[in-house]
Amino acid sequence: MTLPDFDRAPIEFGQPVPQKKSTEVLDALFHRRSAPAPTLGLPAPTEEEMDLLIKIGFRVPDHGKLGPWRIVRFTPDSKTKLVEKLKTLAESRYDRKAAGALQKLSIPPEALLVISSPVFPYKKPLWEQQLSAAAVCQTLLIAAGALGYGANWITDWYSYDDEAKALLGLTEGENVAGWIFLGTPTEAPLERERPDYESRVSWWEG
Repeated sequence: MTLPDFDRAPIEFGQPVPQKKSTEVLDALFHRRSAPAPTLGLPAPTEEEMDLLIKIGFRVPDHGKLGPWRIVRFTPDSKTKLVEKLKTLAESRYDRKAAGALQKLSIPPEALLVISSPVFPYKKPLWEQQLSAAAVCQTLLIAAGALGYGANWITDWYSYDDEAKALLGLTEGENVAGWIFLGTPTEAPLERERPDYESRVSWWEG
């Protein structure tokens, strides 16, 4: 797929960044919908598109300019090997449900692992650093949609299991912010029920 024609000229540090009105962005955000991981197939984003997605993903709020996150990529072969190792781990515990959950990891043709990697000692609050990693996940979803791909942000058991985290190479203090699965949906995702506006928005009156 050819990259969309838009201004990709780098802006030098300290230079003004123009704010641009875009009805296309508003439309995409208003109708944003994750695509179920099992429906994601080929074609996957190209290397050029993946590079663009990650660069966009890094342009998130980051209090203190710490970059408290990192991204792990996978080749088709390495992702298959990971699934097999996680399956072996699940089966060693006779956990059929955990083994079955690996379908979400095995089917999509492309995956990014976003890791919350806080900077110690905490120059900025830990919670804010973790939120910045979550912002990377959300931005990747939005950018993938803008390129015409489906995307899904999940965690699942292998994001929290200590042995699985060690297998993924996480170090002390790191946690999985999310797996971002990417591909072309084999079927359009259906709209889901959305939160009630009135029950979640209030005015502070002093």
